[in-house]
Amino acid sequence: MRMVEGLERYAVVSCHVERPLDDRVWAAFERLLARRPGGFAITALIRPPHAGSGEDAELWLDRARRAAELGPLGHHTHWGGPTQARPVAPGDAAETVRKEAAWLRAHALEPRYFCGGGWYLDEPVAETLASLGYVDCSATTFRQDYLAPGAPRLQLPGPRRVRLPSGAELLELPATHSVGMLGRGLLRLRGLVHVHFHDWELADRRRATAIASLLRVLGLLRHPLSADELAHRGARAAEISWAEATIAS
Repeated sequence: MRMVEGLERYAVVSCHVERPLDDRVWAAFERLLARRPGGFAITALIRPPHAGSGEDAELWLDRARRAAELGPLGHHTHWGGPTQARPVAPGDAAETVRKEAAWLRAHALEPRYFCGGGWYLDEPVAETLASLGYVDCSATTFRQDYLAPGAPRLQLPGPRRVRLPSGAELLELPATHSVGMLGRGLLRLRGLVHVHFHDWELADRRRATAIASLLRVLGLLRHPLSADELAHRGARAAEISWAEATIAS
């Protein structure tokens, strides 16, 4: 498959922001966003307040707006609640995404990126993301050991334009490394790097220091890209059909 020319020299960083109302976690994450270790504008893929959870929506909005000031903003859905990323039972996962996106836009937030909790992605969700104009980061270049064989997800070797059954196109920017994978393979990197981490990892001071240090070294080994810059370059990526990309039970 055709690769996007020149991307092997670049890296991008995103964070799954799952505990934005935890003061300690948020303070550490906000500091990291502002400092931009390694020169990276970190994409905040933020989980909206879960319906019925009692989470403080006004505080959430304040923090989401702050994240949008400091870097690209994305939408991260946890279908089963704050601590349960993937859907817990068959249901309309796509409708949850639509409702959350409508709520975000009603509050003047316009996230451009999306990542499904637990890397979940099925056809109705993908079609919904395309209709919303999102760029998706739910794909990975690797398999997650904790997922059952056939669990709905996408695995791609790099940025791809996925042609959906409806004919719509969804741009995928797959994650290539967790923080642990980056640390173990820092001196053996090949191709474009898209490293992801979670905001709650920053609550551990040693972990937070390690993340910042790894990003600083990564910034020496790869040219930092923002998600916006990668999406612009990814518009020239090879096209793949949904049937070729998806792994579903």
